[in-house]
Amino acid sequence: MDIDQVVASWREEERAVRARLRSVTDLPQEQASSRSGMEIFEAIFAGELPPPPMGDTLDFVPIRMEPGLAIFQGRPQRKHYNPLGTVHGGWFATLLDSAVGCAVHTTLPAGKGYTTLELKVNMVRALHEGVPLVRAEGRLIHAGRRVATAEGRLVGPDGKLYAHATTTCLIVDQPA
Repeated sequence: MDIDQVVASWREEERAVRARLRSVTDLPQEQASSRSGMEIFEAIFAGELPPPPMGDTLDFVPIRMEPGLAIFQGRPQRKHYNPLGTVHGGWFATLLDSAVGCAVHTTLPAGKGYTTLELKVNMVRALHEGVPLVRAEGRLIHAGRRVATAEGRLVGPDGKLYAHATTTCLIVDQPA
């Protein structure tokens, strides 16, 4: 597929996902603690639960979740720029943190949550609004009882790598 076809495919997939998502509101704690990670994502994609508001804030959306896999899509925009005229590293980091963290989250049973202990991001190429879309793909490396690790890549529709990341997450009990 050429770049235009990939962009069109990614946009269509995003449109289909956004059509099912509810408007962003606070997620009631009891809704989160009574479901497994995958059940939460299934409910978000079915429109039963709202997605986290961070995606609206920074213009990215979850595209697909499977056990151990999380894919988010974002649109780099001028409002994400740093003083040098390229996308701020915090945008890269937040998009990748969402992907790698959710890759861990998809594997958690009901009553368990996680928090990021460490996030390591390497930006390997500048990003600007001329890149129409990027995807952050997080993949689980290891899930233990108390600690999980995952890795992620941020790529453009042409397959170019813009950044990669690793995370270590602490698995915690959700408050009742």
